[in-house]
Amino acid sequence: MKKTFAILACALSVSAFAQETVYPAKEYKGKLYITDGTVHVGNGQVLTNTTIEIENGKIVKLGQNLPIPMDDVKVFSAKGKHVYPGLILPDTDLGLKEIGSGVRGSNDYAELGDLNPSVRSISAYNTDSKITGTLRANGILLASVTPQGGSISGSSSVVQLDAWNYEDAAYKLDNAIHISLPSFISRPSRFAAFLGQRGEQPDATKQALDKVEEIKSFFRQAKAYLAESTHKETNLKLEAVKGLFNGTQKLFVHGDQIKQMLIAVDFVKEFGFNVVIVGGSESWQIADLLKQNNIAVILNEQHALPSTEDDDVDQPFKTPAVLQKAGVLFAINDSHDESRYRNLPFNAGTAATYGLTKEEALSAITLNSAKILGVSDKTGSLEVGKDANIVISDGDILDMKSSLISKAFIQGRDVSLDNKQKELYEKYKYKYGL
Repeated sequence: MKKTFAILACALSVSAFAQETVYPAKEYKGKLYITDGTVHVGNGQVLTNTTIEIENGKIVKLGQNLPIPMDDVKVFSAKGKHVYPGLILPDTDLGLKEIGSGVRGSNDYAELGDLNPSVRSISAYNTDSKITGTLRANGILLASVTPQGGSISGSSSVVQLDAWNYEDAAYKLDNAIHISLPSFISRPSRFAAFLGQRGEQPDATKQALDKVEEIKSFFRQAKAYLAESTHKETNLKLEAVKGLFNGTQKLFVHGDQIKQMLIAVDFVKEFGFNVVIVGGSESWQIADLLKQNNIAVILNEQHALPSTEDDDVDQPFKTPAVLQKAGVLFAINDSHDESRYRNLPFNAGTAATYGLTKEEALSAITLNSAKILGVSDKTGSLEVGKDANIVISDGDILDMKSSLISKAFIQGRDVSLDNKQKELYEKYKYKYGL
């Protein structure tokens, strides 16, 4: 009997990592408690030896020495550990692009055509993406999934990263319309210059301004169309931007150059849109202007070279602190294709080394992101009444050396931290007897 049990145990241990089997967690209706942790609220506060009481997926109490019933509750000890709000990836092609430079069949992030405001990223979102599990294991529990391509790309939606399908994943639908502004700088090919091919360069500024005028013309048409009480025919593209004019959607303007960001300011002044800049590597130069026009910024990539040769080599690391000092609402993103966005907390950690405090850096990937995405009433910080989107880490979540996520909860559900890379790690440990 003992021998049979040993063989069975061996077979189970091998099958445990022979195939990744991760299911979305079931809803838990009762109470659960996360006890005695160092709670980083997300709004700058840090609470020591604090217990969080959760009921039906919502945070109902925070405090020290909360009484815990003896029956029908789940208790998770966070003693000696750090408790954080679930991290938020504010702009990504997660679930739309599986391999950075992969085959066409693995990607569904762009539509044909130039003006596509009616395209909805949520309808193409793949909850079975292998990348999602690696993000949860790094504390990232929500993401804003964004379409690409064309001048007007379509609408993004916020999703939670533990779902059977896109309907279950949807956290906030169609929260923003995305546009990509053309470059105002003409950069000739270095390869062509090396071969002596120095043909006449087109006027990049004129081409860019013509394209901007085309985008503005579309919004002017939309404004006139939406001002009519009835329509003989429904125009799906013009209907798709209705939320920009009634304030239920934001306009996310993708661009890094100052001239592109000045165009974003024009959209605020002419149309009254609520504008967010995505990219914004040169935003530190016009931080006061952005503050004056209430424009938020999503900084795409911290671990990058500076935008121009004249910038300080560490300027991308310092930009968050400049925006923080100017009072600009900003979030930190990770758009790096090769690492597939898992380094979001470590991008914030870099910013904490170059001028931000640790809690300000944490806010840049939690509460600030939630504010920009329009979901701060439900998530982004550990406060009473909000969803229990919670991460427990053995160490500092912003530090690559000490960050080790041991538990994660999405709306109070104890979600799996297993993923494809963890499976391969265990598989080859077993193969080589490590």
